[in-house]
Amino acid sequence: MTYILNLETATKNCSVSISQNGQTILFKEMAEAGYSHAEKLHVFIEECLKESNITFKDLSAIAVSQGPGSYTGLRIGVSAAKGLCFALDLPLIAVDTLQVLASKLSISEGVIIPMIDARRMEVYSAIFNSKSEKIREVQAEILTENSFEEISETIHFVGDCAEKAKTVLTKSNFIFHEEIIYPSANEMSELSYKKFQENKLEDVAYFEPYYLKDFMATVSKK
Repeated sequence: MTYILNLETATKNCSVSISQNGQTILFKEMAEAGYSHAEKLHVFIEECLKESNITFKDLSAIAVSQGPGSYTGLRIGVSAAKGLCFALDLPLIAVDTLQVLASKLSISEGVIIPMIDARRMEVYSAIFNSKSEKIREVQAEILTENSFEEISETIHFVGDCAEKAKTVLTKSNFIFHEEIIYPSANEMSELSYKKFQENKLEDVAYFEPYYLKDFMATVSKK
């Protein structure tokens, strides 16, 4: 029996799941503008374990969303995952955040473009086909009226960028799934289990989140 603890903190959604052989058996999450991940993450971990009637000793691995996403959110999730791996002597699995987001949508044709807000008109995005296979790598790009014009298929957009994206992405083959906003640990279960089976593990000591852009500190206006 393979139990994996999945942590997703790359966006405003602080999300934790317990999976058994690739199937989610329990998950908890909360999306707040204030990024309460530092307060909620370990509480959710403890609650998921307790309500699943399993202990840390039952876990086979820890999986974490690797980014791109919020610098602070990613640091919190990765720090927690690495700390647990060191303490419990467990392997670490990293899962592509945009693949997690794309996995929330099932389509029979066309492509899925998950997008995470990167401020102003910039987004983090990738492109997946109907089989959830990545056909274009992750990029940080500025949205314009010409974005994705080379794709003639139906494009399904998911993520937290719909409001601003719809102001420039207006072509008839663009479909916005505005109910799918944030990646969730619920969809990490199948992805992390597949990596565990394929032995695609990270070096706990040296693993770092995939920020995509350099972190830029700003001075408070207060």
